[in-house]
Amino acid sequence: MTARIVVTGTDTDVGKTVFAASLAGALGASYWKPVQAGLEEGGDAATVARLSGLAPEHILAEAYRLTTPCSPDRAAEIDGVTIDPARLVPPTLDGPLVIEGAGGVLVPVAGKLVFADLFARWALPVVLVARTALGTINHSLLSIEALRARGVPILGVAFTGDAVEHSEATIARIGGVKRLGRLPHLAPLDADTLAAAFAAHFDVADFR
Repeated sequence: MTARIVVTGTDTDVGKTVFAASLAGALGASYWKPVQAGLEEGGDAATVARLSGLAPEHILAEAYRLTTPCSPDRAAEIDGVTIDPARLVPPTLDGPLVIEGAGGVLVPVAGKLVFADLFARWALPVVLVARTALGTINHSLLSIEALRARGVPILGVAFTGDAVEHSEATIARIGGVKRLGRLPHLAPLDADTLAAAFAAHFDVADFR
């Protein structure tokens, strides 16, 4: 079966765009971010294009591109745009697809609709990206509970940052989720170093 995977996070700036780029590159997938809020440096699609090694045609256009870097509901209000959830449907295409949410799982999209509600509608497996830094156990377990409460299938957790064995193992044990691997901090961060790090720390078979 062709992989269709959602990448979400426990919070903003946890590294989910970098992870999404590494996963899309490893799978030779297309990438889609349904709502981009904040257009500095071209947004997350531009980052994925730079880091994934994917051909331009595999970077799909967002349903909404909003100017302000904040929650999509507020960014849309500032831009005078109404987000129609009916437009937020994963595209049908040949080959694997990686979809990236915005911020954490309970970030509001429009009205009372949050990203976890969208994931439940799509019924696609989700990878939760989590920091290894202090506070991650609480944030990760709350995110897992929010997804499970909506019946969202969780493929596992992908960690980012320095190795913290206790936190990583605790989240997997208490959350009852698969520990998929960990992306370390990379310097320099480019398509080559990211692809090498993904290959070293993850098993691509877990995502197929």
